[in-house]
Amino acid sequence: MSYLDPADAVTVHRAADPPDIAGPSSVRFVAPGSVTAGRYGLFEYRMTPSSPGPGPHVHRTFSESFYVLSGELSIYDGERWGRFGPGDFAHVADSGVHAFRNDADVETAFLILFAPGIARERFFLELAEIRETGRELSEQEWMEFYARHDQVNL
Repeated sequence: MSYLDPADAVTVHRAADPPDIAGPSSVRFVAPGSVTAGRYGLFEYRMTPSSPGPGPHVHRTFSESFYVLSGELSIYDGERWGRFGPGDFAHVADSGVHAFRNDADVETAFLILFAPGIARERFFLELAEIRETGRELSEQEWMEFYARHDQVNL
């Protein structure tokens, strides 16, 4: 039996590592699909108090799950909003309508699991670049951006 080279077998991210996207809200690419051979992607998201998140949308090619670490996360399930606290988990199947936001007056931290592990970090990096540079996109350019990242906004 052969084994992976130890340098290829274990990837480590420490809690003290800086976020991949910093700002009032931040995202750490704990285990992007490039590290997991496309099996899943795991991100840690820290959202500032009273922050809107994405509106209702679907992804056709991957599921998305949320696990709350601290604070409170509001998640829309296609019909109603629910509040989730530490230890709560929500799974959204591919093509499931969902949205999320922080309605609380404290920061919320949560994990997002994408399966399979598509290169979702490209979505977050490109969105951060658009915001940081103040670039204005036309309605057509926004549609192309979301289509490129398998996000259909409703």
